[in-house]
Amino acid sequence: MPSFLPLLAVLVGYLIGSLSFAVIVSRLMGLSDPRTFGSKNPGATNVLRSGSKAAAILTLLLDAAKGWLPVALVKWYGPVYGLGDGTLALVGLAAFLGHVFPVFFRFSGGKGVATALGVLLGFSGWLGLATALIWLLMAVVFRYSSLASITAALLVPVVYVLGDGGLWLMRKNVALGVAVMSLLLLYRHAENINRLIKGTESKLGKKASPTPVAHAHTHGHAKHGHRHPPHTDHKPPSKSEQP
Repeated sequence: MPSFLPLLAVLVGYLIGSLSFAVIVSRLMGLSDPRTFGSKNPGATNVLRSGSKAAAILTLLLDAAKGWLPVALVKWYGPVYGLGDGTLALVGLAAFLGHVFPVFFRFSGGKGVATALGVLLGFSGWLGLATALIWLLMAVVFRYSSLASITAALLVPVVYVLGDGGLWLMRKNVALGVAVMSLLLLYRHAENINRLIKGTESKLGKKASPTPVAHAHTHGHAKHGHRHPPHTDHKPPSKSEQP
């Protein structure tokens, strides 16, 4: 096996992960850059704050897909080229790191929740499904995306170990990759943890304020519910100024 193949696989995984679909989808759909409003995090949850559910869902699916794809390719075709569990784990971790530190977007990325889920789905469909169910349960009950992500990050290494011999066979290199990814997710949610403790964390579905949409120079501002003072440049002339 050529010695550069594992490195090449890891590099490709990182480059795929570096595609920030929150930014790409928002641009294509004419929405504001998610890095400029709300939590300023380029992820599906913050895109949802723009008011576009379609953009948020598309971002979620694409961010998950970019984590799943490189892992799935190594899993399916890697053994023929001698790429084992170590490369599989590193490729998944590289895709996750690509989202968090994207080379195409000045290394300023999101928290990596959807991409991490995609990586887990690549490792094992059942593991990804179990993680998604944990997230969904917490999100439905408490309405905090961050709390759901933190809980899932804490539990997924435990779930992976406990599920060994049942729905999947645990691989030590993959287990290490899952643990590292979980720690990084917790680190990326440090500010959210602080806001949760203070009770200031935003709930799911809450729009950013002010609404992050591209503003055209029109006269229809009143429909947004804002009162504006009269424009002085349109003030009628006084009697002394009239001809």
